[in-house]
Amino acid sequence: MRLILASASPRRLDLLARIGVIPDAVLPADIDESVPKDELPRVHALRLAEEKARAVAAVEPAALVLAADTVVAVGRRILPKVEDEGTLRRCMALLSGRRHRVMTGVALAQPGALRSRVVETTIAMKRLSREEIDFYAGHGEWRGKAGGYALQGYGEVYVRHIAGSYSNVVGLPLAETRHLLKSAGHPLA
Repeated sequence: MRLILASASPRRLDLLARIGVIPDAVLPADIDESVPKDELPRVHALRLAEEKARAVAAVEPAALVLAADTVVAVGRRILPKVEDEGTLRRCMALLSGRRHRVMTGVALAQPGALRSRVVETTIAMKRLSREEIDFYAGHGEWRGKAGGYALQGYGEVYVRHIAGSYSNVVGLPLAETRHLLKSAGHPLA
């Protein structure tokens, strides 16, 4: 059975390759990712992953469709995918010196079934000086990242503690993804 990755994220492709999984095709889902009022972060991540899987499965009904969505949250507040420096600075100021959660919803659609999981990782960010935020703003790796930082990049130097899955923070929890694929009969090493 063909495996379709319903994501445009190069990080997810790289992570899948680490466990020996190469999708047959990449077909990003085009869905509304806005956050409804009062939707909790965990629910939001799971809902988006499932909607992405269903959207692509509607086009590729005979395939396995893997979808994911990663959310960064401070309390009940979901941080945006950062596209501009002003938003980056607001996110970094909010994350500075506090704990936050990174949740990834992972969904696997197959003919007649949809399986999904949410994986949560807690991160403690060091207190950031204005100079550190200025430096990171000039770095550019934050663009398009939920919460504005990349744990797999320079953003890692600002992290004091991580509890949970590292790959989850990068964008795809590998243990849970492997389990979903294996339970659907996808060949794995």
